[in-house]
This record gives sequence, C-alpha cells and structure tokens, in this order.
Amino acid sequence: MSDLELLTQSLARNVRHWRSVRGFTLDVLAARAGVSRGMLIQIEQARTNPSIGTIVKIGDALGVSVTTLLDYERGPRVRIVPAERAVRLWHTASGSYNRLLAGTEAPGPLEIWDWVLMPGDESPAEPHPPGTVELVHVTAGELTLTVEGEDHLVPTGASATFEANVPHVYANRGEAPMEMMMAVSVPPVQ
Repeated sequence: MSDLELLTQSLARNVRHWRSVRGFTLDVLAARAGVSRGMLIQIEQARTNPSIGTIVKIGDALGVSVTTLLDYERGPRVRIVPAERAVRLWHTASGSYNRLLAGTEAPGPLEIWDWVLMPGDESPAEPHPPGTVELVHVTAGELTLTVEGEDHLVPTGASATFEANVPHVYANRGEAPMEMMMAVSVPPVQ
C-alpha cells in the first residue's frame, strides 16, 4: 500500500471516529467545517484525497489536530515520529514545503511544523477557530507574516506569536530560502 493510500484510509477512519466521538452528523460537520456533505462522504469512504485546506477545516471543526486525522499508528504515551515519517502536506514546484512534525490533543490540538519557503513563494491560510494561537521561529532567511492585511517582518533568529482566527499569509519576499518552525494551538471543541 502506498503512503498516499495509507493516509487516505487513515483520514477516512479518523474523521469517522472523531465525528462519532463528537456526536456530529455529516450535516453538522459539513456546516461547522464549511465543507460539502458530499466531500465528507467521499473522505469517510477513502474515495478522495482532499487538499490540506480541507483537512485543516475538518480538524478545526472536530477540534483535533491534522496529526490526529492523519495518524495511522496509535501507540503508547511516548510517540516518536522518525524524520522520514513526517508528513509533507504542501509544496511548490520551486521547492517550498511544510512538514507536520508532531501533534497532540491535550488539552486541545497542538501541532509543530517545519516550513521552508523559497524566494517568491507564499502560503495563505484561512482563519482558524477563535482562541487558536500560532507561534513561529525563523531559523534562516526572513519571513513576511501578513495578519489581517498587515505585514510583519520576522528575521532569522526572531519569533512571533499571533491569534490565528483571522486571515494570514506566510511569505518569503527575500532572495534566500526561509526556514521556520511553527507551533499551532487550537482550543478544544466545546
């Protein structure tokens, strides 16, 4: 079985599981996530490979991390994610990418990401649920972080934190690759 098939089946199983745990019908989850009922049916039947944006919306609506939705190895309390098993969810032809390194559900979803943005690339993000906080630490290059239309420059060695319930964009407007670590904390579903 290919990695993509494994992830598709894991996503199907985990969306069904967490929808059941939350007591959501397909219609309720569709409305909360802003995703069509038909798309959810296809995801739960492992008949489609949705975009990362769709997966994030579903995770936010369920109050679980992307890591949890894509997890295919439920294990002991200590979970090691080897470098080669980090999930690459977004990339561009010029070499930009992000990797989901790890995540947890206590007390709400918490994720840590490894990002590389090549010069000229950007990645827009839709608003997360209220109470979501993102933290970034730039390890190389310079990040242009745009939050609600306002640009903030984050140079090598600097960090930033912001409330991510508004539109935001990660961009590299410099001439060298930009590398950063990002943590995302989403409040638990009420």
